[in-house]
Amino acid sequence: MMSNKKMTEEEKREALIAACRKMNAIGINNGSLGNISIRHEDALLISPTSLPYEEMMPEDVVMLGMNGQAEGRHAPSSEWRFHRDIMVARPEIGAVVHCHPPYATALAILERDIPAVHYMVAVAGGENIRCAPYATYGTEELSAYALEALKGRTACLLAHHGMIAAEADLKTAMWLAEEVEALSRQYLLALQVTEPPCLTKNQIQDTLDKFAEGYGELG
Repeated sequence: MMSNKKMTEEEKREALIAACRKMNAIGINNGSLGNISIRHEDALLISPTSLPYEEMMPEDVVMLGMNGQAEGRHAPSSEWRFHRDIMVARPEIGAVVHCHPPYATALAILERDIPAVHYMVAVAGGENIRCAPYATYGTEELSAYALEALKGRTACLLAHHGMIAAEADLKTAMWLAEEVEALSRQYLLALQVTEPPCLTKNQIQDTLDKFAEGYGELG
């Protein structure tokens, strides 16, 4: 999958649909509960509300202006607000993936951050992956909580809800969503034995420095 900037609008629409279907195929989402957006010029393309992914066609993807005005034959995802707000607040973000993966959602139900139990926690940008407080889906309150949890981060959990991964392009955002789910599973497995020890801030910073140099696992 090429970077957002090199893709045409049609290619972005097709990539968004493929990513929605992949979320379910790899088990990080179920039904049409998740949603994905891709930045396009001064707007964003976002999955429509309540349309099964297997039925979705490129023309079903909604064009959403940064003013919240939608164009298309369907309404945008009910979670359009935090997709739009993330894009406005974070110009480096080109794609947002929201899904309900089982392990990450289990931690979100427990209202737990993912601490530095593994060095790969640093892929989200810091020493933890925060869990935003609960708010009703689709609300300004939820969007505000998500933006706060994403400060200095590219992923967060949403209490009693699911997970957000936000990256420069769709390929990386999907990779990050999978990685957060893997970390969540590892953390929950460790918790069955005891509260695991965490890496230090310096150890995580060393990892961040190595990532900045270029690291093969990041694809």
